[in-house]
Amino acid sequence: MDQVLRVGVRCDVGVRRGVGHVMRSLALAEELRGRGAEVVFVCDSPSVPWADEQIRARGIAVEPAVWGAGEHVEMVRRLGLDAVVFDSYDLPGEVFSAVRGSGVPTLAIVDGELRGADADVLVDQNLGAEFDRPVLPQGSVRLAGLEYVMLRDEVLASRPVEAPILRVGGVPRVFAFFGGTDAYGAGPYVVRALAATGVVFEATVVAPGDELAEAIGAVQLQPGQDVRVIGPTSELAKAVVESDLVVSASGTSTWELLCLGATAGLVCVVDNQEMGYERAVATGAAAGVGTLASLKADVTEAAAVLRKLLTNPQERQQLAQAGWKLVDGQGRARVADALLHLIS
Repeated sequence: MDQVLRVGVRCDVGVRRGVGHVMRSLALAEELRGRGAEVVFVCDSPSVPWADEQIRARGIAVEPAVWGAGEHVEMVRRLGLDAVVFDSYDLPGEVFSAVRGSGVPTLAIVDGELRGADADVLVDQNLGAEFDRPVLPQGSVRLAGLEYVMLRDEVLASRPVEAPILRVGGVPRVFAFFGGTDAYGAGPYVVRALAATGVVFEATVVAPGDELAEAIGAVQLQPGQDVRVIGPTSELAKAVVESDLVVSASGTSTWELLCLGATAGLVCVVDNQEMGYERAVATGAAAGVGTLASLKADVTEAAAVLRKLLTNPQERQQLAQAGWKLVDGQGRARVADALLHLIS
Protein backbone atom coordinates (compact mmCIF):
# COMPACT_ATOMS: atom_id res chain seq x y z
CA MET A 1 0.00 0.00 0.00
CA ASP A 2 1.43 3.37 -1.01
CA GLN A 3 2.21 5.80 1.80
CA VAL A 4 -0.03 8.87 1.89
CA LEU A 5 1.92 12.07 1.25
CA ARG A 6 1.64 14.68 3.99
CA VAL A 7 2.12 18.33 3.07
CA GLY A 8 2.39 21.24 5.51
CA VAL A 9 1.26 24.75 4.58
CA ARG A 10 2.88 27.58 6.56
CA CYS A 11 1.06 30.80 5.70
CA ASP A 12 0.39 34.29 7.04
CA VAL A 13 -3.03 35.37 8.31
CA GLY A 14 -4.19 38.11 10.65
CA VAL A 15 -6.40 41.13 11.10
CA ARG A 16 -3.76 43.39 9.51
CA ARG A 17 -2.25 40.82 7.15
CA GLY A 18 -5.63 39.69 5.80
CA VAL A 19 -6.58 36.30 4.37
CA GLY A 20 -5.14 36.36 0.84
CA HIS A 21 -2.31 33.98 1.74
CA VAL A 22 -4.82 31.51 3.22
CA MET A 23 -7.13 31.67 0.19
CA ARG A 24 -4.52 30.81 -2.41
CA SER A 25 -2.92 28.23 -0.13
CA LEU A 26 -6.35 26.62 0.27
CA ALA A 27 -6.65 26.39 -3.52
CA LEU A 28 -3.41 24.40 -3.70
CA ALA A 29 -4.49 22.34 -0.69
CA GLU A 30 -7.75 21.40 -2.41
CA GLU A 31 -5.82 20.23 -5.47
CA LEU A 32 -3.36 18.20 -3.40
CA ARG A 33 -6.11 16.56 -1.38
CA GLY A 34 -7.92 15.71 -4.60
CA ARG A 35 -4.81 13.75 -5.54
CA GLY A 36 -4.77 11.82 -2.28
CA ALA A 37 -2.36 13.89 -0.17
CA GLU A 38 -2.99 14.92 3.43
CA VAL A 39 -2.60 18.63 4.21
CA VAL A 40 -2.09 20.44 7.51
CA PHE A 41 -2.03 24.23 7.89
CA VAL A 42 0.43 25.87 10.28
CA CYS A 43 -0.81 29.41 10.94
CA ASP A 44 -2.63 31.72 13.34
CA SER A 45 -5.99 31.31 11.60
CA PRO A 46 -8.00 31.57 14.86
CA SER A 47 -7.06 35.29 14.83
CA VAL A 48 -9.46 35.64 11.88
CA PRO A 49 -12.41 33.34 12.67
CA TRP A 50 -13.77 33.39 9.11
CA ALA A 51 -10.44 32.21 7.71
CA ASP A 52 -10.17 29.54 10.41
CA GLU A 53 -13.64 28.31 9.50
CA GLN A 54 -12.71 28.11 5.80
CA ILE A 55 -9.76 25.83 6.58
CA ARG A 56 -11.50 23.58 9.09
CA ALA A 57 -14.69 23.30 7.01
CA ARG A 58 -12.59 21.43 4.45
CA GLY A 59 -11.50 18.92 7.08
CA ILE A 60 -7.96 20.33 7.18
CA ALA A 61 -6.13 20.30 10.51
CA VAL A 62 -4.60 23.53 11.85
CA GLU A 63 -1.44 23.73 13.95
CA PRO A 64 -0.38 26.95 15.76
CA ALA A 65 2.19 29.06 13.92
CA VAL A 66 5.85 28.71 14.84
CA TRP A 67 8.43 31.38 14.07
CA GLY A 68 12.03 30.29 14.52
CA ALA A 69 14.16 28.27 12.10
CA GLY A 70 14.71 25.47 14.61
CA GLU A 71 11.02 25.37 15.50
CA HIS A 72 10.13 24.89 11.84
CA VAL A 73 12.59 22.03 11.36
CA GLU A 74 11.19 20.39 14.51
CA MET A 75 7.62 20.99 13.28
CA VAL A 76 8.40 19.20 10.01
CA ARG A 77 9.76 16.20 11.94
CA ARG A 78 6.92 16.14 14.48
CA LEU A 79 4.17 16.28 11.85
CA GLY A 80 5.90 13.81 9.55
CA LEU A 81 5.77 16.16 6.56
CA ASP A 82 6.90 15.07 3.10
CA ALA A 83 6.94 18.66 1.82
CA VAL A 84 6.31 22.22 3.01
CA VAL A 85 4.50 25.03 1.21
CA PHE A 86 5.33 28.56 2.40
CA ASP A 87 3.15 31.60 1.73
CA SER A 88 4.56 34.25 4.05
CA TYR A 89 5.82 37.81 4.06
CA ASP A 90 6.49 37.64 7.79
CA LEU A 91 8.99 34.77 8.12
CA PRO A 92 12.72 35.58 7.94
CA GLY A 93 14.84 34.02 5.22
CA GLU A 94 16.64 31.70 7.63
CA VAL A 95 13.39 29.80 8.25
CA PHE A 96 13.03 28.95 4.55
CA SER A 97 16.70 28.00 4.30
CA ALA A 98 16.64 25.84 7.42
CA VAL A 99 13.64 23.83 6.27
CA ARG A 100 15.00 23.44 2.74
CA GLY A 101 18.42 22.56 4.15
CA SER A 102 16.89 19.79 6.27
CA GLY A 103 16.18 17.91 3.07
CA VAL A 104 12.40 18.22 2.91
CA PRO A 105 11.10 19.48 -0.49
CA THR A 106 9.84 23.08 -0.29
CA LEU A 107 7.67 25.35 -2.40
CA ALA A 108 7.25 29.07 -1.69
CA ILE A 109 4.50 31.33 -3.06
CA VAL A 110 5.86 34.84 -3.61
CA ASP A 111 4.77 38.18 -5.04
CA GLY A 112 7.52 39.94 -6.96
CA GLU A 113 10.27 40.34 -4.38
CA LEU A 114 11.41 37.05 -2.85
CA ARG A 115 11.65 38.59 0.65
CA GLY A 116 14.26 36.00 1.59
CA ALA A 117 12.19 33.04 0.37
CA ASP A 118 14.50 30.09 -0.31
CA ALA A 119 12.75 27.05 -1.76
CA ASP A 120 13.13 24.33 -4.37
CA VAL A 121 10.17 25.78 -6.29
CA LEU A 122 9.14 29.44 -6.23
CA VAL A 123 5.69 30.37 -7.54
CA ASP A 124 4.81 33.95 -8.52
CA GLN A 125 1.26 33.86 -9.87
CA ASN A 126 1.10 37.56 -10.71
CA LEU A 127 0.41 39.13 -14.07
CA GLY A 128 3.64 39.78 -15.97
CA ALA A 129 5.77 37.93 -13.39
CA GLU A 130 7.17 35.76 -16.18
CA PHE A 131 9.00 38.82 -17.51
CA ASP A 132 10.70 39.61 -14.19
CA ARG A 133 14.19 38.28 -13.53
CA PRO A 134 14.80 38.04 -9.78
CA VAL A 135 18.02 36.47 -8.53
CA LEU A 136 17.02 32.97 -7.44
CA PRO A 137 18.45 30.84 -4.64
CA GLN A 138 20.83 28.17 -5.92
CA GLY A 139 18.99 25.24 -7.49
CA SER A 140 15.55 26.87 -7.33
CA VAL A 141 12.98 26.64 -10.12
CA ARG A 142 10.57 29.55 -10.66
CA LEU A 143 7.01 29.22 -12.03
CA ALA A 144 5.69 32.65 -12.97
CA GLY A 145 2.67 34.36 -14.50
CA LEU A 146 -1.10 33.91 -14.66
CA GLU A 147 -0.55 30.37 -15.92
CA TYR A 148 0.04 29.47 -12.26
CA VAL A 149 -2.84 31.32 -10.56
CA MET A 150 -4.26 29.06 -7.84
CA LEU A 151 -8.03 29.27 -7.35
CA ARG A 152 -10.37 27.53 -4.94
CA ASP A 153 -13.05 24.96 -5.83
CA GLU A 154 -15.75 27.57 -5.25
CA VAL A 155 -14.28 29.84 -7.92
CA LEU A 156 -13.61 27.10 -10.45
CA ALA A 157 -17.17 25.74 -10.08
CA SER A 158 -18.60 29.20 -10.86
CA ARG A 159 -16.34 30.00 -13.84
CA PRO A 160 -18.41 30.48 -17.02
CA VAL A 161 -17.72 27.79 -19.61
CA GLU A 162 -17.79 30.41 -22.36
CA ALA A 163 -16.85 34.08 -22.40
CA PRO A 164 -19.42 35.91 -20.26
CA ILE A 165 -22.30 37.82 -21.81
CA LEU A 166 -23.46 40.44 -19.34
CA ARG A 167 -27.01 41.68 -19.00
CA VAL A 168 -28.07 45.00 -20.47
CA GLY A 169 -30.66 47.21 -18.80
CA GLY A 170 -31.98 47.34 -15.29
CA VAL A 171 -30.44 48.88 -12.19
CA PRO A 172 -26.69 48.01 -12.06
CA ARG A 173 -25.82 45.52 -9.30
CA VAL A 174 -22.54 46.22 -7.52
CA PHE A 175 -20.61 43.91 -5.22
CA ALA A 176 -17.69 45.32 -3.20
CA PHE A 177 -15.27 43.47 -0.94
CA PHE A 178 -11.71 44.10 0.26
CA GLY A 179 -10.33 40.83 1.57
CA GLY A 180 -11.45 38.87 4.58
CA THR A 181 -10.68 41.71 6.99
CA ASP A 182 -10.66 44.93 4.91
CA ALA A 183 -7.52 45.68 6.90
CA TYR A 184 -7.14 49.21 5.51
CA GLY A 185 -10.79 50.25 5.75
CA ALA A 186 -11.43 50.77 2.04
CA GLY A 187 -15.15 49.97 2.10
CA PRO A 188 -16.55 53.34 3.28
CA TYR A 189 -14.40 55.32 0.81
CA VAL A 190 -15.49 53.19 -2.14
CA VAL A 191 -19.14 53.60 -1.12
CA ARG A 192 -18.55 57.34 -0.93
CA ALA A 193 -17.17 57.26 -4.49
CA LEU A 194 -20.12 55.19 -5.70
CA ALA A 195 -22.52 57.69 -4.15
CA ALA A 196 -20.68 60.56 -5.84
CA THR A 197 -21.42 59.07 -9.27
CA GLY A 198 -25.02 60.22 -8.93
CA VAL A 199 -26.04 57.00 -10.74
CA VAL A 200 -28.79 54.70 -9.48
CA PHE A 201 -27.36 51.34 -8.30
CA GLU A 202 -27.92 48.46 -5.88
CA ALA A 203 -24.74 47.57 -3.97
CA THR A 204 -23.78 44.80 -1.57
CA VAL A 205 -20.67 45.63 0.44
CA VAL A 206 -18.75 43.23 2.67
CA ALA A 207 -17.81 44.78 6.03
CA PRO A 208 -15.87 42.40 8.32
CA GLY A 209 -16.45 44.49 11.46
CA ASP A 210 -19.06 46.66 13.17
CA GLU A 211 -17.02 49.87 12.82
CA LEU A 212 -16.70 49.43 9.07
CA ALA A 213 -20.38 48.57 8.77
CA GLU A 214 -21.32 51.73 10.68
CA ALA A 215 -18.99 53.87 8.55
CA ILE A 216 -20.52 52.49 5.36
CA GLY A 217 -24.02 53.03 6.72
CA ALA A 218 -23.16 56.65 7.49
CA VAL A 219 -22.34 57.50 3.84
CA GLN A 220 -24.96 59.82 2.39
CA LEU A 221 -26.50 58.25 -0.69
CA GLN A 222 -28.34 59.96 -3.53
CA PRO A 223 -31.91 59.15 -4.67
CA GLY A 224 -32.25 55.64 -6.10
CA GLN A 225 -28.99 54.39 -4.63
CA ASP A 226 -29.12 51.42 -2.27
CA VAL A 227 -26.35 49.84 -0.19
CA ARG A 228 -26.67 46.59 1.75
CA VAL A 229 -23.91 45.66 4.18
CA ILE A 230 -23.06 42.01 4.90
CA GLY A 231 -20.35 40.19 6.84
CA PRO A 232 -17.69 37.93 5.26
CA THR A 233 -19.33 35.32 3.04
CA SER A 234 -18.36 31.84 1.88
CA GLU A 235 -20.42 32.44 -1.29
CA LEU A 236 -18.13 35.06 -2.73
CA ALA A 237 -17.99 33.58 -6.24
CA LYS A 238 -21.79 33.40 -6.45
CA ALA A 239 -22.06 37.08 -5.48
CA VAL A 240 -19.42 38.01 -8.07
CA VAL A 241 -21.08 36.27 -11.01
CA GLU A 242 -24.47 37.72 -10.11
CA SER A 243 -23.14 41.31 -10.17
CA ASP A 244 -22.72 43.78 -13.00
CA LEU A 245 -19.70 45.44 -11.38
CA VAL A 246 -17.32 44.17 -8.70
CA VAL A 247 -15.06 46.58 -6.81
CA SER A 248 -12.21 45.00 -4.89
CA ALA A 249 -8.69 45.49 -3.62
CA SER A 250 -5.95 44.79 -6.12
CA GLY A 251 -4.61 41.65 -4.46
CA THR A 252 -4.96 37.90 -4.80
CA SER A 253 -8.72 38.25 -5.33
CA THR A 254 -8.05 40.04 -8.65
CA TRP A 255 -7.28 36.74 -10.33
CA GLU A 256 -10.49 35.23 -8.98
CA LEU A 257 -12.47 38.08 -10.52
CA LEU A 258 -10.80 37.66 -13.90
CA CYS A 259 -11.32 33.89 -13.92
CA LEU A 260 -15.02 34.43 -13.13
CA GLY A 261 -15.45 36.89 -15.98
CA ALA A 262 -16.36 39.78 -13.67
CA THR A 263 -16.29 43.43 -14.58
CA ALA A 264 -13.59 44.35 -12.08
CA GLY A 265 -12.90 47.80 -10.67
CA LEU A 266 -9.68 47.65 -8.65
CA VAL A 267 -8.49 49.77 -5.74
CA CYS A 268 -4.81 49.73 -4.79
CA VAL A 269 -5.12 49.75 -0.99
CA VAL A 270 -1.45 49.27 -0.05
CA ASP A 271 1.92 49.92 -1.67
CA ASN A 272 2.83 46.28 -2.35
CA GLN A 273 -0.23 45.98 -4.61
CA GLU A 274 0.88 48.82 -6.88
CA MET A 275 2.72 46.75 -9.49
CA GLY A 276 -0.09 44.20 -9.81
CA TYR A 277 -2.66 46.99 -9.96
CA GLU A 278 -0.88 48.84 -12.75
CA ARG A 279 -0.28 45.67 -14.77
CA ALA A 280 -3.88 44.49 -14.47
CA VAL A 281 -5.28 47.85 -15.55
CA ALA A 282 -2.80 48.06 -18.45
CA THR A 283 -4.11 44.79 -19.93
CA GLY A 284 -7.61 46.20 -20.33
CA ALA A 285 -8.97 43.35 -18.21
CA ALA A 286 -9.77 45.55 -15.19
CA ALA A 287 -10.55 49.19 -14.51
CA GLY A 288 -8.39 51.25 -12.16
CA VAL A 289 -10.53 53.01 -9.56
CA GLY A 290 -7.43 54.50 -7.91
CA THR A 291 -5.34 54.16 -4.78
CA LEU A 292 -6.97 54.17 -1.37
CA ALA A 293 -4.89 57.24 -0.49
CA SER A 294 -6.33 59.13 -3.47
CA LEU A 295 -9.88 58.10 -2.54
CA LYS A 296 -9.36 59.36 0.99
CA ALA A 297 -8.19 62.72 -0.37
CA ASP A 298 -10.87 63.19 -3.05
CA VAL A 299 -13.33 60.73 -4.63
CA THR A 300 -13.87 62.80 -7.80
CA GLU A 301 -11.60 60.79 -10.10
CA ALA A 302 -12.76 57.44 -8.70
CA ALA A 303 -16.38 58.52 -9.12
CA ALA A 304 -15.74 59.32 -12.79
CA VAL A 305 -14.35 55.81 -13.40
CA LEU A 306 -17.23 54.18 -11.54
CA ARG A 307 -19.81 56.33 -13.33
CA LYS A 308 -18.54 55.09 -16.70
CA LEU A 309 -18.68 51.49 -15.55
CA LEU A 310 -22.18 51.85 -14.13
CA THR A 311 -23.61 53.54 -17.22
CA ASN A 312 -21.77 51.76 -20.05
CA PRO A 313 -22.70 48.06 -20.49
CA GLN A 314 -20.35 47.76 -23.47
CA GLU A 315 -17.40 48.85 -21.33
CA ARG A 316 -18.36 46.31 -18.66
CA GLN A 317 -18.65 43.57 -21.30
CA GLN A 318 -15.24 44.35 -22.76
CA LEU A 319 -13.50 44.18 -19.39
CA ALA A 320 -15.27 40.97 -18.35
CA GLN A 321 -14.39 39.07 -21.51
CA ALA A 322 -10.77 40.24 -21.47
CA GLY A 323 -10.32 39.05 -17.87
CA TRP A 324 -11.99 35.69 -18.52
CA LYS A 325 -9.48 34.97 -21.29
CA LEU A 326 -6.47 35.80 -19.10
CA VAL A 327 -7.02 33.28 -16.27
CA ASP A 328 -7.95 29.72 -17.28
CA GLY A 329 -8.32 28.25 -13.77
CA GLN A 330 -5.77 25.45 -14.31
CA GLY A 331 -2.91 27.08 -12.42
CA ARG A 332 -3.21 25.08 -9.22
CA ALA A 333 -2.96 21.81 -11.16
CA ARG A 334 0.29 23.00 -12.74
CA VAL A 335 1.71 24.01 -9.34
CA ALA A 336 0.66 20.70 -7.78
CA ASP A 337 2.33 18.84 -10.66
CA ALA A 338 5.60 20.64 -9.86
CA LEU A 339 5.38 19.95 -6.12
CA LEU A 340 4.50 16.28 -6.50
CA HIS A 341 7.28 15.83 -9.06
CA LEU A 342 9.68 17.39 -6.56
CA ILE A 343 8.56 14.97 -3.83
CA SER A 344 8.83 11.94 -6.10
